[in-house]
Amino acid sequence: MAAPEGLFALEGRPTAQLIADQLREQIVQGVFRPGEQINESVLASQLSTSRGPVREALQRLCQEGILVSRRNRGVFVLELAMEDIREIYAVRVAVESTAADALLDAGQEQVKDTSQALKAIISDMAKQVAVSDWKAIARLDMQFHTSFVAGAGNTRLIRIYKTLAAESRMCILNLAVAYPRIDVLVQEHQNLLDLLEAGHREELHKAITRHMESAVEDLTGTTEEGSP
Repeated sequence: MAAPEGLFALEGRPTAQLIADQLREQIVQGVFRPGEQINESVLASQLSTSRGPVREALQRLCQEGILVSRRNRGVFVLELAMEDIREIYAVRVAVESTAADALLDAGQEQVKDTSQALKAIISDMAKQVAVSDWKAIARLDMQFHTSFVAGAGNTRLIRIYKTLAAESRMCILNLAVAYPRIDVLVQEHQNLLDLLEAGHREELHKAITRHMESAVEDLTGTTEEGSP
């Protein structure tokens, strides 16, 4: 396994969480490809640490579902099939709809704080769309939705969504699919924000569902009607 860019030796006392965070980011950026084996000893050497924390970090990422442990073979980056994509985005609909309800129930002050964060992300997204920086767009896309869920203030929803966000970025980057609807990307996110600020609960639920269904179509190259 060649030394990937972005991994750096840990200073001070290394922890499994720090290693897991580094490795997760490298995976979702496509540095480690789907199906690629993660060598525990090589990784420990690159990070200038012992194998114990690395092993624990790999176990954490296996529990999250972005790595897969195969008996007598080792640990590998998850390979996503079409059905995986549909499942990921179906769960995202459920989580984001629940977060939307929690946000709207929390009151205008919490909605206002969340909206300010989302506006800044949309502004950055528009700049990256203008220069077609796909990796930055994918990162900001998920940052928008992660911030949306975080705004609800439900720690369990946030924890669940962390894995969904990582898997979604893997879908976007590792399946080599650019955004085919680049002209409406910013508009779709702005629409979600507008509905949140207006407090239109039912319309927001529908918009979240449409947004995720469109993403599935983009990623799988098919429509739900034509899916097997």
